Amino acid sequence: MTIELSQWHAVRAAFSEVGGRFADAVENAPDPHAKAVGRWSVVETAAHVGWIARVYTAMVKGDGSPLPLPELEEPMASADIEKVSAMNDVAMTAYPERDLHRLAEQLRADIAEVLQVSRDYDPEKPIWWLGGSRVPVAGLLAHLLNELTIHGHDISRASGRPWRIDPAHEGMFLELFFVGMVRNDVGRLLDYAKPSPRRITVEFRSAYTAPVVMVLHNGGLRVAEPDGTADVRMTFDPAVLVPMMFGRISEARAVLTGKVRVGGRRPWRLLEFLRTVHMP
Repeated sequence: MTIELSQWHAVRAAFSEVGGRFADAVENAPDPHAKAVGRWSVVETAAHVGWIARVYTAMVKGDGSPLPLPELEEPMASADIEKVSAMNDVAMTAYPERDLHRLAEQLRADIAEVLQVSRDYDPEKPIWWLGGSRVPVAGLLAHLLNELTIHGHDISRASGRPWRIDPAHEGMFLELFFVGMVRNDVGRLLDYAKPSPRRITVEFRSAYTAPVVMVLHNGGLRVAEPDGTADVRMTFDPAVLVPMMFGRISEARAVLTGKVRVGGRRPWRLLEFLRTVHMP
C-alpha cells in the first residue's frame, strides 16, 4: 500500500477540523464533572486526549528528545493491548491539567504544532508507537483524529449536544493507522495473546477504504490482498464499525442496522480473530 498525497492532505484537513470541534466541545461543556465514558468525567476525558496530543508532538518530531511526560517512557515502550488501561492511569496522573479552557487552548496549540512539524514529511515516514510498533506518520495523525472523534462523541453526549462522526474520517483510522501499522510492525502489541496455530483470514471492505485481508497466524498479524478465499468477509460503514470496536455501539445494534455485515466461508472464526486483534 502506498499512501497517496491526497490521503495525506485529507487526514491533515480532518485532523485540523475535528480537533477544532473537539476543543470547542471541551471549552463549552456545561458540566466538567458530568460522566462521559466509564469512570471518566468530561474534564478527565479531555485530559486523556490532551496528554496524547502533548506526547504526539514529540513523537512526530522524531529527534530523540524525551517525551514531555517522562513517566510514560517505559509504559509506552513495554505496552501491549492489555496494558493500555494501566498506561492511561499513569498518564492521567502525569498530566494533571483539569481546567477546560486551558485544556482546549493547549490542545489547539498541540494540533497546530503537529501539523506544522509534519508539513513536509513523507506520509509513509515510520513513527515509533506503543510497544515498539511502527506507524506511518499519516497513521499517527489518523489515530489522534479517531481519539478526537470518539471522545468528542463522549463529551458531547454528556453535554446533551450533537456530535457528527464522519465515515471518511473513521476510514482513515482503519486504513492509515491500523493497516499502516500492520504493514510496518505491530511490535509487542499482541504479546499478551496465546498464539494459535490456526490461520484465520478476515477481509475488510467498505466504501471508504481499499479492500484488505488481515491474516492472523501463530500470534503474528500481516496484511494480504483479497483473493476471495478469506474465512470471514466483513462489509461495513466505518462510522459504525470503529465506534463498535471501541464499545460505543453494541455488536447487536451494529449488525441490526445493516451497517456491519459478516459473511464468508467460515464467519464464526471472526470471534477467535477478535479475541486477539481488538482495540484497548
